[in-house]
Order: sequence, then structure tokens, then C-alpha cells
Amino acid sequence: MDAYPLIADHGLIGDLHTAALVTTDGEIDWFCSPRFDSPSVFASLLDPERGGRFRLAPAEPGYVSKQLYLPGSAVLITRFMTPGGVGEVCDFMPVPDGGGRADNHRLVRIARVVRGQMRYVFECAPGFDYGRAGHVLDLTDGGAVFRAGERQLTMHVAGTFTLDPAGVRVRGPHGDVIQASGTVRAGQVGAVVLETGAAGPPRRLEPAEVQSMFEDTVAFWRRWLGRSSYRGRWREQVDRSAMTLKLLTYAPSGAPVAAPTAGLPEQIGGERNWDYRYTWIRDGSLSVSALLGLGYVDETRAFVEWLQDRVQEQAGGGSGPLKIMYRVDGSPDLTEEVLGHFKGYRGSAPVRVGNGASDQLQLDIYGEALSAIYAADRNDSIAIEYDGWTHLARTLGWLCEHWDQAEEGIWETRGGRQDFVYGRINSWTALDRAVRMAADHGLPGDLARWTTERDRIYRQVMDRGWNEQRGAFVQHYDTQVLDAALLRMVQVGFVTPRDRRWLSTLDAMDTELVSDSLVYRYNPEASPDGLRGSEGTFSLCTFWYVDALARAGRLDQAVLIFEKMLTYANHLGLYSEEIGLTGEQLGNFPQAFTHLALINAALSLNERLERRADR
Repeated sequence: MDAYPLIADHGLIGDLHTAALVTTDGEIDWFCSPRFDSPSVFASLLDPERGGRFRLAPAEPGYVSKQLYLPGSAVLITRFMTPGGVGEVCDFMPVPDGGGRADNHRLVRIARVVRGQMRYVFECAPGFDYGRAGHVLDLTDGGAVFRAGERQLTMHVAGTFTLDPAGVRVRGPHGDVIQASGTVRAGQVGAVVLETGAAGPPRRLEPAEVQSMFEDTVAFWRRWLGRSSYRGRWREQVDRSAMTLKLLTYAPSGAPVAAPTAGLPEQIGGERNWDYRYTWIRDGSLSVSALLGLGYVDETRAFVEWLQDRVQEQAGGGSGPLKIMYRVDGSPDLTEEVLGHFKGYRGSAPVRVGNGASDQLQLDIYGEALSAIYAADRNDSIAIEYDGWTHLARTLGWLCEHWDQAEEGIWETRGGRQDFVYGRINSWTALDRAVRMAADHGLPGDLARWTTERDRIYRQVMDRGWNEQRGAFVQHYDTQVLDAALLRMVQVGFVTPRDRRWLSTLDAMDTELVSDSLVYRYNPEASPDGLRGSEGTFSLCTFWYVDALARAGRLDQAVLIFEKMLTYANHLGLYSEEIGLTGEQLGNFPQAFTHLALINAALSLNERLERRADR
């Protein structure tokens, strides 16, 4: 196996607290515990030598592997075809009961053979604390325990798999590790269960116990998927995107992370290697809005309550009443550090954890947050209570005072603040949705001021955000640079889909930002962002482009681009952040932003195709 598998050559499993990536070669090369934003236990994806791994695969080389999800579930099956037989490794994480905080998490790996026989090899070599902590290994006939300070990883075995304490211990970079093998014949099953936290002593599990974990996990996901109201075109892709968003949601708080990974590069060998294991106000708001479009009310309610808690805390300080991102539990400590001991994915360094952009001023987050609250309110998913509305009104008062200033913008550039048009548009959106909610419910608020500032923003954008020479709305004032974020203008209702200026902007983007259906965020050479290197097309923006074309009535073009974009998904229907020049997936994986945009594009396009069919 290549030391660094392709980013696309992974599947995702999780238990709504944390998640793991599994390669097509049967290796778990990314896993953090007990939460998404906890230090890694396995991270060979970022450094094959020091990161830690857990591999379960055929012992003989030369096999062919395939991956699929068990239909209607987040249970991953990796199939291996060898001259001696056909085997399968089934990977999943049982979902804890009740949705509350849990420190114990289980990675279940079931190996079976469906034809012939196969010798499996498994290697468990953890690298606690991002590969910085040493560990000790205790072995028994029933399994093993890896201990690193207060953290531990317990291995239980079942079926045909056995551990001989005298023959499986091998020295690793952080302490002793396990390397073992076992033959499985057709009809037989071997299983390994890794459990984090205080799991008790390792023990030999009965096959029926492992089978029960499997059946309960499948039943959970099928019940959840059965709640979807979507019956339109592209249902398979929409369902997989919905499950991906659910997998990226931290159940105890209802907060979704932007991606389960850190440090995967936007350019191989480049420095755009960020940590996405946090909850952005923007991404979270748009994620739950997409799920609400599929009928998932509970997820929307949980996130809005989390969001209202952040509003009540007023934690933003000098950058505003809200930070742009938080940890999944709502804490604001995201201090950025470099893991200098990690080589980085295919040499892409530095590897960063934490996120230094958390203190940036990004005015658009207020529009996305209010849009999510407004959508939940109209769906009767939440009840606007007095205390929550009072804190929200205070936030709007701050926005009225501060919307007319330079900021860092949606793309978190590190090249200095600008008067970004997207931030202005979303400030307009926040005030517009607040005015509507106040009117709908007779809620108290400074409606005169909100309305006045909303209208000021509108006129300013039309005056300064529109560049007559370019014939388009531009990235920020006093520039001719285009920005794909402005595809959202029509979604939030700032312009109508057939507005002359909007259609002219759409044509300009098609000429400059679109590359055979794929869409760049902006041109970094024309608008320096303070970072070296280039980047691929941004998958989120491509789906926004589909939505914009559909709303403009260009349905055939929208369908073609949507279908083309589906070919860039990996073998499981998953997307990372960007698409490179040769079609490879780049950036953190899988990315919530991309999957929520796929859902919204499918909803918008399907609705308009239905209207056309009914004429």
C-alpha cells in the first residue's frame, strides 16, 4: 500500500461523538477520541511513521479491494478479492444510547470470508496525542490494553481471531504494538473491537455480542434515514450527504463540525493545511438548514439551541458578540499550534491543530445564523422565547453599529481586512430575517433601526458592490475581482433570479471562475489572501452555481453541471473540500460544506424540474 493513500480512497464511520477514516486497503488512518476535536489516536494519514494506525487486511499482497456502505446505513464494508478467496471487513461505530456525553467509544471491525479462505493480518499501533505520547501495552489471551497517561485503548477479540501474548508484541515508535494474523474460512468470522475510555479488562467476546452491535447500528441508521421527507431525483446522493452531515454532528450539543480531519492540504506540498474539527457558525447554520429541507427537525432544534447559548454568552469580545467558530461543546479555546513532528500528508506541512482564524471578524455569520433561526421558526422547530429574543436583539444592535467596516470575509483570508460584499449581504440578511420574525410574532425590538440599517446596506451594495466596468458584483469595494460566495445573493433573496445585474454577474463568473463546470472561489493572484501557493476548485461553490443556474431558469445547464459534479465524488459518494487539476480530491475530508450544498442544489433543482414537468 502507498504510504499515503489518496484522500478520496477513504470511507467514514462514526458514532455522533467522533469519527474514523478507513482506507480501501483496510487501514484506519485517522481517529480522534473521545470527541472530534480531541487529540488523535490514529493519524498515519498525516505521518505513516509517527501517526499511528490500525490495519486489518489480507496478509498476501496483490489483492483487489472495493468499498461500499451497507445500504441505508453508515456501516462500511471493504471487500478483498484474492486468488484464494473473497473476504470482507465490516467497520462501524455503535452509537451510544441517549445522545449524551460519553467517553467510551467502540470501533468494531468484523472480518469474514464469503468464498474460499483468507489469511488476515492486523496491526494496532496507536499514536496517542497526535503521536507525541508514549504508551505501555498489557496483553492477555482475551485482548490488550494500550495506556498513555490517563488515556487508554482496549482491544477485545472474537471469533477466529486470537492473540498469543508471546508472539504478537512488536516494538513501535511510541511503545510496543500488536501485529498478528489469523486465517478465516468461508462462513467463519473474526472480530476486533477497540474501545476507548475506562472499558474494563480486555475479554474474548461472543460472536453474538458483536452481531448485536452490528444489528443495532444498522437499525439506528435506517430509522434515522427513514425520517427523511425527500423523494426527489438523486435520492441516493442526497441520502448519503444527509448521513454524512449527521455523522459530522456532535450529539451531546447538536453542533456539526466542518470536517472530521485536520491538516489535509488544499494543495499537495502547500501550506493551506487547516484544522476543520470545529463548529463554524456559518457551516453549522447552513448544515442544519439543509437537513431541515429534508424534514430533520430535531437536528435543527438542537443546533439552534446551541447557537442561542453562544448568543447568550456574548463570547466574541472585540471581534463581535459571536466568534466565527467554537469547539463542539461551545468553548472558544481554539489556540492554533503546529505539529512539527508530523511530516504532513504527502509532505504538506505545516500540520496545524487549533485554528487561528477563530478571532477573525467575519460579518456574514450573522446572516447565516439568523437564516437558520428564521427557517426553524417558520417550520415550528423552535419557540422564540423572551430571553433568547432579548439576547438576539442585543446582537442585532451590535450589528447595526458595526456592519459598515472592513473584515476578513467568508474565506478567512490572512491578507488583511476588506469591505467584503458577501459580509454586507449577510448583514442585510440578518436584519431582514429579524424584522420578519418580529413582525410575525409581535416581538419587541428596534424595528425602525433594523429596517433603516437593512436598507442602508442594500443601497450601499448596489452602489459600491456593483462594478459597472466589470458588469458584475465584485468581491469587495474598489476591486474588479469576482467571488463565488456571491452566488448566495439570490439564495438569500438579496436579488431576484432574473435581475439584470444578477444575470450579468452570473455570466461573468461563468467566464472567469468556472472550469468545465467546476468553480473556483476567486482568483488568489488578483486578490492576494496572504498565503503561498494555489488551490483547486471549491466543491461548495460548484453546487452553489448549480442552484443559481436553476433559479435563473437555466435548468438544462444546471442539470448537466450537477451530473458532472457527481462524477467527482469518491466511490462512496463522499466529497472533500476541493477538486484538483486532475480531478483528485483535496482538503479536509469529508467536508460538511460540500454535502450541505449538494442537498440544497438537489432540492432547488428538483423543485424547478417538477414545475417545468407540470406545465
